[in-house]
Amino acid sequence: MGKITIIGLGPGDYESLTLKAENIIKNAEILILRTEKHPLVDKISGMGIKFSTCDDVYDSADTFEEVYETICDRVINIALEGNNVVYAVPGHPLAAEKSVEMILAKAKGKVDVAVESAMSFIDAVTAALKIDISSGLKIIDALRLDKQKPDMNCGNLITQVYSKLVCSEVKLILMDHYKDEQKVCIIKAAGVEEQEKMEWIELHQLDSIEWVDYLTSIYIPPAEENKRFKSMDDLINLMEYLRGDKGCPWDRKQNHNSLKPYLLEECYEVIDAIESDDIDQLIEELGDVLLQVVFHCQIGKEAGEFHIHDVITFLADKLISRHPHVFGQVEANDESGALESWEAAKRNEKGMDTYTDTLKAIPKAMPSLTRSWKVQEKAALTGFDWPDVDGAMAKVDEEVLELKEVYKTAKKDKIEEEIGDLLFAVVNVARFLKMQPELALTKTINKFILRFSYIEEIAMTQGKKMEEMTLEEMDLLWNKAKTHNFTKTDKN
Repeated sequence: MGKITIIGLGPGDYESLTLKAENIIKNAEILILRTEKHPLVDKISGMGIKFSTCDDVYDSADTFEEVYETICDRVINIALEGNNVVYAVPGHPLAAEKSVEMILAKAKGKVDVAVESAMSFIDAVTAALKIDISSGLKIIDALRLDKQKPDMNCGNLITQVYSKLVCSEVKLILMDHYKDEQKVCIIKAAGVEEQEKMEWIELHQLDSIEWVDYLTSIYIPPAEENKRFKSMDDLINLMEYLRGDKGCPWDRKQNHNSLKPYLLEECYEVIDAIESDDIDQLIEELGDVLLQVVFHCQIGKEAGEFHIHDVITFLADKLISRHPHVFGQVEANDESGALESWEAAKRNEKGMDTYTDTLKAIPKAMPSLTRSWKVQEKAALTGFDWPDVDGAMAKVDEEVLELKEVYKTAKKDKIEEEIGDLLFAVVNVARFLKMQPELALTKTINKFILRFSYIEEIAMTQGKKMEEMTLEEMDLLWNKAKTHNFTKTDKN
């Protein structure tokens, strides 16, 4: 059985190559370079050293994950055939080298692997930038920036920015974290004599650089407060401060119970913002709802009960477990199937043995119209439902007749019962028509207020008080209000 020796070629300058690495290259039985796109390759070729590269893999594979898998398998298989293989990579073997990471994992127990140290591109870049990394430096692969988030409190070095297209994609992701004017440094061939190039620009200019190539990296210094967006951690720290000794007396005094009305209020204000189609207001109101979540989590942390990380983790785990049709083997081809899958997963998770258990679990504090909808929706999953909306409409007619039979009597309990039955039947019609009854009723309330306001304004212009008007006079104005075209300002 052969052996694999992994070496680094350094950042690109021949003088940065270690003597040990040079000797290993010269005496290699089989030398494989991950890529020939490295400044030292011409020097190695000029020395008459034979080698092969893995550049052909880049042309044939669809994803970089496939590229590294193929390279890894190639190197290991050659060693398994009894050959001693030297695998050479740019920079340091353990600095942003996915193929090396895979070889070390896959070769374990099969082939001996030795890793020789080298000067990394990180050394060259930090020297060129003249930065002290003791204050923190996060290394991020540009091709994994969707998972490796930048840390705005320290320096970040984005590697493998090998083309203008990648540079453009990096810019778009970074703009989710930093503001347009954040200063960044784009640096090419760091440490390579006569090839090193470096330029400080603003983030929004990042994809305007024409000289980007496979030796390019991007450095982002720690961000100033006004050059970055606030993060979840910033919000958590701010809430902790407000609840602290130097914070706000009102904030310190609150508890889970005292905050209940505010949570309800903020949720309704989000609905108002959506109904008004006001994006700025929606941003503000969603922030207010988020404040309530962070507030409760800080109270929980202080009591030693739970942390916001518990809330986030529980939510993420629940989203996965409640979507077996996405993350598991359950099939759901439409909205109805997805809902059934969710409910089945929920019953299993909460140990609900019957459908009645799911009905009882619907919060009693929920507005009655919404709770009616939820009860009907869950009951319908068993098949206990009208075949179509016509059956639900007929039930409304039936309940109206039953109410008419008792509404003039003194049977208060019976009247209350029939009114409840009628409302429940109307909600059923709304459910079939996919109209939320709570929102529908809210719109009607707002419409009533607008029309009432119109009547009062017209009456005032006529020098009349509403309480002095006859019902016929008010009804006439009401009919005019029904034809009046209210502006968006009126509705707000």
